[in-house]
Amino acid sequence: MAYRYITARALSGDVLAWNLPMSDVEYGPALNAAGSFSGAVEPRLANLVRSQVDAGDTWLYVERDGRLMWGGLIWRAMAQGSQLMVEAAGPGSYPYRRHDTHGQLNARGPYAYADPCRVIRDVWAYLQEQPDGDLGVVVSSTTSKTTVGTSADPYRSDWWETPVLGDIIDDMTAVEGGPEWTETVSWVGDAPQHRIQVGWPRLGVRRSDISFDTGVNIIEVAKVEYDADQAAQVVIALGAGEGRSRRRAVDAVRTGRLRLEHVLEVPGEKATDRLAARARTERVARQVIGEVTEIVVRDHPAAPIGAWQIGDDVRVRVTDEWTDYDAWSRIVSYQIRPGAGDESERVVIQLQRADRFVYGGAS
Repeated sequence: MAYRYITARALSGDVLAWNLPMSDVEYGPALNAAGSFSGAVEPRLANLVRSQVDAGDTWLYVERDGRLMWGGLIWRAMAQGSQLMVEAAGPGSYPYRRHDTHGQLNARGPYAYADPCRVIRDVWAYLQEQPDGDLGVVVSSTTSKTTVGTSADPYRSDWWETPVLGDIIDDMTAVEGGPEWTETVSWVGDAPQHRIQVGWPRLGVRRSDISFDTGVNIIEVAKVEYDADQAAQVVIALGAGEGRSRRRAVDAVRTGRLRLEHVLEVPGEKATDRLAARARTERVARQVIGEVTEIVVRDHPAAPIGAWQIGDDVRVRVTDEWTDYDAWSRIVSYQIRPGAGDESERVVIQLQRADRFVYGGAS
């Protein structure tokens, strides 16, 4: 596979390097978080490329066989011996370095019964309308049926608290049944276009056309974890209030197994229905015992690199002397490691059991 590493100015997009030689590269996206990149500039060029990897002002792109696979901002370039170590993060990292200095996102809020997807778009619109803040990031027009804030208790972003814009986005994805997001980048003409892909009730789909299997495309031993420390079939959710007046919701099922309980503290939740939904989501997640959380795979027709997306559910089958594991698992992040020398290209994929998720507050 032919890889190319491109750098460009953050605001103008002017290309600084079309083919920056790099080694020890690892990159990939994530669910509800910025993607990551790490790598090293070739030793013979380490002293020649400072201006091409200017931390805090440079895009870095990974192109594989002509397709843009990843793009992000360089946040650190540090000499280490004869190498220049480079670390970057996706555009979703930028709001964590910006604040609401006007309050209410410059009069877009406060929010009562607002769609969290709209609030996420408002955050990006606000940060990119400020001088020297426009990265050209496009946010998808997704809408949801969930809401944030009420007329009695609106969601606020007050200037005197200098709220971090990334924290506002986190609040929106934390809403019960709220949206999810990830980053994508692609060529549009001769220029890269960054998108924040917002999904509701979920990102990704269930994929019956690809799979990960021991002896086929899983190339390292995958551990199946059986851990009951966090397991529960009964969740007691405690919301706002004190003493007898405190909001409470209990979600329980009988499974024929030993009863295990968990208390979920949600001190700011005043609505009993939302508290009950939080309890159910938590209980569903804690019912699962037996999970593969990470696999290492190779490029293979069963699941070619680039064929899956963040949020997809994929069938994972692991067979060894201890277990015969077969479950639908959700891709929550992955890191691609380009091959070099005798080492072939590989992908480290982080997973969660698909049955841990409840989407869109569905019952």
